[in-house]
Amino acid sequence: MSTQVEYVQQAWEKLETKLAERFGKKPDLETTLFLIGLQESDFEPRLFSKEEKQDLMHIAVCTILTPSGYFVFEKKDKDNWPHYKQIKATPDYKLAEQEIFLKEHILRYFEKNEF
Repeated sequence: MSTQVEYVQQAWEKLETKLAERFGKKPDLETTLFLIGLQESDFEPRLFSKEEKQDLMHIAVCTILTPSGYFVFEKKDKDNWPHYKQIKATPDYKLAEQEIFLKEHILRYFEKNEF
């Protein structure tokens, strides 16, 4: 295991602990993306449909990858949903590498937002 991967895993475990303290349950990667999407959409917490949950996770992915130049925010639609435009392709990683890539960007997001 590379040093970078080990660092990300250790930092991720610390983030999971902080989120568990705040929400009472240790979130997985998808739940963390959902929380970011909810935060970035400015919607009040409520029951969301499966499709809306997927949309919120997509918003999260776009949000966390924007600082690295993969997406740019375009607008909010009439229902206040944020929309992004992809401006460069994301790396074609295998599943384990993709998870580390997302975790790195999630960690940067929380660091930037001083969580």
